[in-house]
Amino acid sequence: MPKTQPDAYQEFFKGLWRENPVFAQVLGMCPMLAVTNSAVNGMAMGLATFFVLVASSLLVALLKRWIPRQVRISSFIIIIATFVTVTDYSLQALVPAIHKELGAFIPLIVANCLILGRQEAFASRQPARLALMDALGMATGFLFALVALGSVREILGEGALFGVDLFGPNFEPWVIMILPPGGFLTLGLLLLFFSWLAERRQKLAERLAEMEVEGS
Repeated sequence: MPKTQPDAYQEFFKGLWRENPVFAQVLGMCPMLAVTNSAVNGMAMGLATFFVLVASSLLVALLKRWIPRQVRISSFIIIIATFVTVTDYSLQALVPAIHKELGAFIPLIVANCLILGRQEAFASRQPARLALMDALGMATGFLFALVALGSVREILGEGALFGVDLFGPNFEPWVIMILPPGGFLTLGLLLLFFSWLAERRQKLAERLAEMEVEGS
């Protein structure tokens, strides 16, 4: 097995949990709160960000030797903006209704600190294979966070999930959940939940380490 194989898998899985861009690093809060009033919008924004992050990370990793250090940030932004433009026009052509829902937040992917940060901190410093795995992990973690937030808000705010009614006509929706305060409340509760899980995991790891020391 190649020596880099475990490292590649580690770079992928860290973005799903340990370094999740939303629940661990608290990045990309603008689209996280603005477009997640439904699971469909959250998934659409997550997939758009997924494509931009993966494509730009791979291209930056492949071209890093030919990008002068003095203009690296400008070059990264141009690369990101190119893929954002492709995404914007593709959504407008294929799913105009969702494109209208997301509005200006698709072009604003260019300013997402998650994407530019991965180019500067990782893709421009690592081989293309590791950069690709890192981007896939971070993008999947971001997509999961958007869909999770959008699902909770849609279920409680409309009694539906992906537009499918769940509770029937007698359900009284929590209208606040699809409004901006509902986004802040849901995000806060999710951050609290994942922080609690991380703390429990750390305590479990410490307990196992103590048991190993006592056993030896």
